[in-house]
Amino acid sequence: MQRFRERLIPGVGPMVAALLLLPAVYIIFLPISPAIGAVGSVLLTALVEVLLVVTAPVVAVTDGVLVAGRARIPVALTGATADFRREDAVQARGPGLDARAFTLFRGWVDPVVRIEVTDPDDPVPYGLVSTRRPEELRAALAAERATAA
Repeated sequence: MQRFRERLIPGVGPMVAALLLLPAVYIIFLPISPAIGAVGSVLLTALVEVLLVVTAPVVAVTDGVLVAGRARIPVALTGATADFRREDAVQARGPGLDARAFTLFRGWVDPVVRIEVTDPDDPVPYGLVSTRRPEELRAALAAERATAA
């Protein structure tokens, strides 16, 4: 059963920033041909926009497993969770980050959730995962742990 799923697609800011490729690519191809510059800039910009969406990682809690991008860990091997926003999130992603931690965060998603890893054989102390809905992710993990117990 899927309790939580979120694709970390870029927000409006990064998508608008990618549009800056339009004039840059046009200028590069302008000496060859204005038509090639126009077509090339539109195609390349569209390709980048599509790739930003298609390659966005997924965070999910499904069938007793926490999925964070390519990483998968049984929810039974997770412990305490905490969510951070704004300055606390900057601290958690930067100076407060343990170098051994698993990270999946995106600059365009402010909140992060810290998920303790309780597996004694795993050197990773915790995972730090971006999500726009931290309360829902924490609730899904708690519900999945309660179901498994």
